[in-house]
Amino acid sequence: MSIQLMNKIYTAWQAENPAMTETLNYRMDMKSAMVLPESLIQYPCDFPIKIMGLSQHGFAQAVADVVKRHDPGFDMATMEMRPSKAARYISLTCTIRATSREQLDALYQELSAHPQVVMVL
Repeated sequence: MSIQLMNKIYTAWQAENPAMTETLNYRMDMKSAMVLPESLIQYPCDFPIKIMGLSQHGFAQAVADVVKRHDPGFDMATMEMRPSKAARYISLTCTIRATSREQLDALYQELSAHPQVVMVL
């Protein structure tokens, strides 16, 4: 993923999450050219994750299955779903009970690697 794309994603996330933006301090790791957050999040906490993908049968269930592996208490009934204007894509918001930075990192990695997922914020 390019730095430009990561910055666009981060800028969009900032606009949607102004309170969270104030709690994160981002710095550039010059070796890997990745933006690494230094988290000021206090665990455990409720943490929203936005997942976008093509509007296909089974997408929400596939995402819920991944989320449940990392947060067994996650209830799919709490998942928010929003289709794009043309209904080609769907955005899912899953609020999990985050217990550690490692849990969040593992969840983001698995969701990002899923073949049906286009983007995770």
